Amino acid sequence: MTATTRLRRLGIIAGAAIAVAAGGSILLYPSISTNDRGGGSNLTAIRQKINDPFAFVPSREVQQSSFIGASSANPLDILVIGGGATGSGVALDAVTRGLRVGLVEREDFSSGTSSRSTKLIHGGVRYLEKAVFSLDYGQLKLVFHALEERKQLIDNAPHLCHALPCMTPCFDWFEVVYYWMGLKMYDLVAGGRLLHLSRYYSAQESAELFPTLARKGKDRSLRGTVVYYDGQMNDSRLNVGLACTAALAGASVLNHAEVVSFLKDEVNKRIIGARIRDNLSGKEFDTYAKVVVNAAGPFCDSVRKMADNDARPIICPSSGVHIVLPDYYSPEGMGLIVPKTKDGRVVFMLPWLGRTVAGTTDSNTSITLLPEPHEDEIQFILDAISDYLNVKVRRTDVLSAWSGIRPLAMDPSAKNTQSISRDHVVFEDYPGLVTITGGKWTTYRGMAEDAVNAAIKAGKLNPSNRCLTKNLRLIGGDGWEPSSFTVIAQQYMRMKRTYRGKVVPSVMDTAIAKHLSHAYGTVAERVAAIAQNENLGKRLAHGYPFLEAEVAYCARHEYCESAVDFIARRSRLAFLDTDAAGRALPRVIEILATEHKWDKSRQKQELQKAKEVLETFKSSKNARFHDGKHI
Repeated sequence: MTATTRLRRLGIIAGAAIAVAAGGSILLYPSISTNDRGGGSNLTAIRQKINDPFAFVPSREVQQSSFIGASSANPLDILVIGGGATGSGVALDAVTRGLRVGLVEREDFSSGTSSRSTKLIHGGVRYLEKAVFSLDYGQLKLVFHALEERKQLIDNAPHLCHALPCMTPCFDWFEVVYYWMGLKMYDLVAGGRLLHLSRYYSAQESAELFPTLARKGKDRSLRGTVVYYDGQMNDSRLNVGLACTAALAGASVLNHAEVVSFLKDEVNKRIIGARIRDNLSGKEFDTYAKVVVNAAGPFCDSVRKMADNDARPIICPSSGVHIVLPDYYSPEGMGLIVPKTKDGRVVFMLPWLGRTVAGTTDSNTSITLLPEPHEDEIQFILDAISDYLNVKVRRTDVLSAWSGIRPLAMDPSAKNTQSISRDHVVFEDYPGLVTITGGKWTTYRGMAEDAVNAAIKAGKLNPSNRCLTKNLRLIGGDGWEPSSFTVIAQQYMRMKRTYRGKVVPSVMDTAIAKHLSHAYGTVAERVAAIAQNENLGKRLAHGYPFLEAEVAYCARHEYCESAVDFIARRSRLAFLDTDAAGRALPRVIEILATEHKWDKSRQKQELQKAKEVLETFKSSKNARFHDGKHI
């Protein structure tokens, strides 16, 4: 395709973008009408319930009793299988509509794909480019919808999400014009959901904004950069926040609980519930539900086969690998896009929680509980970013590396399988079982809405109100401001405590106060109080702001049931620095043992399991071979 043709197509698609933006919201699937009575008053009541300063999530024991109490005579309205972003979003959507909801997750909330993302909340610059090249109006609508959800997600969890500028290097003047026009179109499609306007920076300005950006390369010189804005998140903490918000709103949520079989009405050939095993205690029990929603991500086919062994697989798993590098690879407030790689993909290099995350790859993979990155995938990312940096890129700088499985889905109603959609699909291929899969983190809320709509239709349910999640802030988000950390810093820096007869200064400092504020939002003071009052104010690992008090808080109020739950998902230590996570493990297990009353045998099991999980994070410390040589 010639340069002139590319620019002409940009102009054509820009006209379409104006038409889409003017037309308002785009629905990817037909909406199913639900009862709209009482939406406003119910939303107010739900907000009050979630933000009650004296409210805590029900205990795991209470939640389990709710499942056991869901009998054939008094079933749940919806049973959700899968505690990732989509499944937790379904539970929150359904319970806020006034439905009786239960959610079970085999491992932990966000234990799979939802904790292994690029950490971006995005409309899809690449998809917009595809719309330009193929003049695909459908792709344009998908981008428009994702940009709507992007802004909504940032608004609903402001403590866990923020806007992030991303820099696109241009090494000839055509690239400057091409990327500038394309990213201005991205702004246009965003419309009222725009985060900030994109803009061009000269080579000199770009070097000041991104000091490690290379200004010269092989037969090329930097002409400038185009900077645009997308969102960034702490993905697993956002997922845990979804599950806890659903619990506060009245849903029964249970992690480490697995569906082992379905209960069926053989006369009507319909699923009416499930046999569930508590993987912590080994106890099994039956739970009845009018509809089951399968939101198991890459594992949704195995759930479908439990209902019908002849079900045709729809998941085409794809591996996405990311690596974490020291903070000096990128400035604190600016990301970098590598627009051209060997396989034609875009690679991002983004500041995240005080480090730099880079990725991703896209390759076929098998479905497994603990996917591991291959050394060639790690090297691919390192090679891709090295062409754009003036700093030496070293394998020994990799602090952590992980792989996630994208559940790319084929629509079972499609006439052919040549094209695999990156969008989500919702369908009922066995009576009583609604499956939602595909899609991406950014659009989890819209995906959940579509799934609940389908479940309402499949089960002939009668919700008390419409979907309320567009304007529902998650726990810790209501009333949070970027300056909220100062309240924690001032209060807990001034206070003093008595320890073994001595009066010593409080444990808080500004870095920890900021961390707690962003990780927990307006409930961060609960964590700070534990640190202050229970002598749990020490850092778990040198150089990281995670506190001992967080382990206790998460065990009590965030369903943290294992050491891996904490180091990988309640905190992000395993993802940020595998070696530091290993050093923190003994103390994490010691605190959890106190909270959950573990004996020595259980503590030993936890240590062994956590070490096995950390081995799948291929940092330079545990990568035994590199290019065939021991390092």
